[in-house]
Amino acid sequence: LGENVASAYSQSKKKIEKMKCTVIAILASTAAAFSSLKAPASKISTTKLNAFEDALGAQPPLGFFDPLGLVADGNSKNFERLRFVELKHGRVAMLAVLGQTVCEAGIRLPGKISFDGPAFADIPNGFSAVSAIPSGGLIQLFGFIGFLELFVMKDITGGEFVGDFRNGFIDYGWDKFDEETKLQKRAIELNNGRAAMAGILALMVHEKLGVSLWPN
Repeated sequence: LGENVASAYSQSKKKIEKMKCTVIAILASTAAAFSSLKAPASKISTTKLNAFEDALGAQPPLGFFDPLGLVADGNSKNFERLRFVELKHGRVAMLAVLGQTVCEAGIRLPGKISFDGPAFADIPNGFSAVSAIPSGGLIQLFGFIGFLELFVMKDITGGEFVGDFRNGFIDYGWDKFDEETKLQKRAIELNNGRAAMAGILALMVHEKLGVSLWPN
């Protein structure tokens, strides 16, 4: 009986060792296959995205970050269009966060919102304000936004960079800055806009959840 047990154990051990060798061989061949394919794919990707790796906003810790591959084809016109949209949304989001902060602090315009409407002080903050504003006021708001979108917030004269809406009218001393300072200020605006987009989204979501992010 003892010899049979020893023989069975020896055979089982040999099978296990054989299986280990087989698994190692399979893993090695798989790794070799992937390593042989990796170089061309990386080379192609790097070539296409070279133009954007040093673009404004590509900075530590993420560097050039395009998880959805929106500009994976290296199309510079598509990149500029997306940068234009990012800047515009960031500017709107910064105004939205500022508006939320001012209203949450209790700061309101004096008087009434209309001749027979509620006072500005009675208009709540957030989503509730939409239903509290008279329909005439909403029409004026959307009309003003449409006017800005169609005639003001656009590059008419051919700006210095994507998102330059000065159109030869407002400068605020921009042309007095050196190139390094201009890039720094544009990067600050871009990053503040990104933060504001995340911030206003968080405020909106938490308001709908009934959990306020504002301190009591």
